[in-house]
Amino acid sequence: MIITFCGHSVCLFNDDIEEQLKNIIVSEIIKNPTCKFYLGGYGDFDSLCLRTLRELKKEFQDIELIFITPYLDKNYSKLEFAKYHYDDVIFPPLENVPRKFAILKRNEWMVEEADLVIAYVKYSWGGAAKALECAKRKKKHIINIAK
Repeated sequence: MIITFCGHSVCLFNDDIEEQLKNIIVSEIIKNPTCKFYLGGYGDFDSLCLRTLRELKKEFQDIELIFITPYLDKNYSKLEFAKYHYDDVIFPPLENVPRKFAILKRNEWMVEEADLVIAYVKYSWGGAAKALECAKRKKKHIINIAK
C-alpha cells in the first residue's frame, strides 16, 4: 500500500491534529505492515508527517519513507536532507516538465501512485488544494484531517 500526503505549507497544529494523524497512520500500518509513504518534503504539514513517521518507524521497521523529488539537480538541498531522513528517493518521470511546474506535476504523480491520500486542506487555493482536487478526480481514498 502506498500512502501520500497533501497539506498547506504554512499551518499550526494542535495536539489533537497530531494525534489524529498518528492514529490514522498506525491504523493503516496495522492493516498493511509494509506500507510505503510518499512525501514531498515541503512545508509544515509535510514536516509533521515526516516527524510522525520517523517516530513510528522505531516501532514499525518495515514501513518505508520515500522522498519524491521534483528535481534531480545536485544543488537541490532537499536531496542531501533526504539521504539522512528517508529510506529512499524517487524521481518521477518529470524530465520534460518545465521547472516551474515540477512540484505540481510531482504532486499529481504522488496522488496517482497512492492508494490513500491523507490531507490537511482547509482552503480551496494553493498547491495542497490542487493535489486534493486531483485525488478527488482520480477517486482516491482520502482522509482530510482538517475537517
